Amino acid sequence: MISEEQIWKALEGVKDPELGISIVRLGMVKNVGMEGGKVAIDIALTISGCPLREKVEKDVTEAVIALDGVRTVAVNLGVMAKEERDELVAQLTGRKQSQLFAGQRPKKVIPIASGKGGVGKSTVTANLAVALAASGYKVGVIDADVYGFSIPQMLGISGRPTVINQMIIPLEKDGVKVISIGFLVAEDASVIWRGPMLHKAITQFMTDVFWGELDFLLLDLPPGTGDVSITVAQALPEAEILIVTTPQKAAFNVAARISKLAEVAHLKIMGVVENMSYFQTPQGEKIHIFGKGGGRELAEKLGVPLIGEIPIEVEIREGSDRGEPVSIYRKDSATGRLYGEIARKLAATLPQPALAVS
Repeated sequence: MISEEQIWKALEGVKDPELGISIVRLGMVKNVGMEGGKVAIDIALTISGCPLREKVEKDVTEAVIALDGVRTVAVNLGVMAKEERDELVAQLTGRKQSQLFAGQRPKKVIPIASGKGGVGKSTVTANLAVALAASGYKVGVIDADVYGFSIPQMLGISGRPTVINQMIIPLEKDGVKVISIGFLVAEDASVIWRGPMLHKAITQFMTDVFWGELDFLLLDLPPGTGDVSITVAQALPEAEILIVTTPQKAAFNVAARISKLAEVAHLKIMGVVENMSYFQTPQGEKIHIFGKGGGRELAEKLGVPLIGEIPIEVEIREGSDRGEPVSIYRKDSATGRLYGEIARKLAATLPQPALAVS
């Protein structure tokens, strides 16, 4: 005969689809009732308009109906009281007041910067994020390019984040958690903010978003060294900047200014990625449309490694337009493999756990 203990154990394996945490641990399971082979379960959702309520109901039903002796499962969906939500937020974030990163801090924070626009920084960010996630790492992305947000388009992700008592749940696709101002404004709306508002928005992305456990948090910064870049630099002294440039002398000269920001903020520059390095013809000839060697020259000037050289090709642009980054949707292509190599180099910089001393 089925026992209540068996049902609770089965429910422990059901995760909230947005938080990725057991519904039992979250306190969402309020009551379990049994009569013969009939089981009734009361579930309290975090918010009344939970967009994934049907998935919660389906997952609970499937987990319990699989137990021997269970004939029917009735799932009754309610909503947490405000006090319960307050307690949940405090439990998840480990804090009562705002501080950087609700819950655990990411193991590695990488702001991705460029001296000027048009070098493909957001494309590089999107492709590296999904490449890292495909390798098994837990990855988050903050689209900090407030005026020119494009990460949602490039990752093929849309919608509005769920908010639980001012705690924002990031949207997720291809294993990457994402927050962007693009999720919070109308698709065709302009964002016209001054410095203080920019500072508040970016700070909120770092304090009020529940990221959970992350290996990598990538920040797609706006071009240059303006308010947002300064905010990030001041708030994240442990971050390591990845600079994206092109072979052009103009891009090289402007990208070098990022080093001044890093120097003033005492941030480390982890390396340089040269984007649009060359165009490769079907015959294998490399044509250096924007010149040659700018990325390597910048890396040598800064005393950091040139982490990768990405070609310019139609497939990259088409993948970005479709929301299908080439690093996973065409991972066996030459460019897909290049992004995979860069992702492996980034993974090698993760801090290693200390060995126990006996």
